[in-house]
Amino acid sequence: MDYLKELNRALEDSNTRLEDFKNALGARMDALETKDAKATRPGFGEPSIEVKANDPEVKALRKYLKTGDETEIKALAITTSSGADGGYAMPKVIDSMIEQLAVNITPMRQISNVVQISTADYHKLVNQRGTASGWAAETAARTATTTPTFADVVIKPSDLYCFPQATQQMLDDVQFNAEQWLAEQVSTEFARNENAAFISGTGTNQPTGILAGTPAATADGVRAFGTLQYIPTGVAGSWPASNPADLLANVMFQVKAEYRQDACWLMSKSTLNTVTQFKDSSGRYIFNPVSAPGVPATILGFPIFEAEDMPGAAANSFSVAFGNFKRGYQIVDRKGVNIIRDPFSNKPYVGFYAVKRVGGAVVNSEAIKLIKFSVS
Repeated sequence: MDYLKELNRALEDSNTRLEDFKNALGARMDALETKDAKATRPGFGEPSIEVKANDPEVKALRKYLKTGDETEIKALAITTSSGADGGYAMPKVIDSMIEQLAVNITPMRQISNVVQISTADYHKLVNQRGTASGWAAETAARTATTTPTFADVVIKPSDLYCFPQATQQMLDDVQFNAEQWLAEQVSTEFARNENAAFISGTGTNQPTGILAGTPAATADGVRAFGTLQYIPTGVAGSWPASNPADLLANVMFQVKAEYRQDACWLMSKSTLNTVTQFKDSSGRYIFNPVSAPGVPATILGFPIFEAEDMPGAAANSFSVAFGNFKRGYQIVDRKGVNIIRDPFSNKPYVGFYAVKRVGGAVVNSEAIKLIKFSVS
């Protein structure tokens, strides 16, 4: 009963302040209606998604975030079922803003294949081939050939959540852009956790990363489906003592030509720092830095992406990946980001519980190769 009394008092206080808040917010909105409010992410270049301040969904979400008033957000019918907890779906313009910010700081999302689903899981059929063929004379008998083998890769998205908080005083401040602040908080945390899982996730209540399982040194067609191939450096915890660039070239040509067309390198900053010093047999650096806006740096002609979740050079570490991640790794997003406003759990703070569902797994183990810092 005490909890219900406290809830009623909080709602009464919120309603009392609502008229003053609406007047102040209305004046602010009038000033913003002639231009777009643009979401930017400090440190990551250009503005991403334009968020129109007079968009009905943005207005409704802003009112819900700042005051807890559900009237407009209900009228727009953007409620979504999230079990007994309830909650509201982020409107599409805000949802897109979060996604754009996440792309800018999560290299795996830039280089992998990403799909959105509305079902509980995602199935990817992979043709392992195996169909036989043969030559025959015009009138000769034809015997039955073997049928292809298919593998069904099932990716089940898991919950990824964060719980940023702000004081009610911050939310009441008309200068405080609640939806932009929320998008930045959510996107940063989601991107940080996602990238770690896409690299080394176990697959238990999280995506299965490219380094999960036990990679093998055996070639394509020999090792088991789903197992990545690694090429050893020949030295425990280090690069070859001489001509290390030859190792990178060898890794490149372990990838079939069909996949090499859109392949790229993936490694941490510390590993890349070492690679930039490698030279080919003619004494030329194999690393080519950024030459123009929008043109990525390359190693041996292939783009390089930095991922700090890739391990640094250490004994038996898989510190470099090369391949066609669009063909090799699948990221699955369950549509929508749900938000629940919680002004009671940690007073005087108002919490915003945000959750999305995301999964990932290797779907073509021939398209990605690894370098292992080991003797064999």
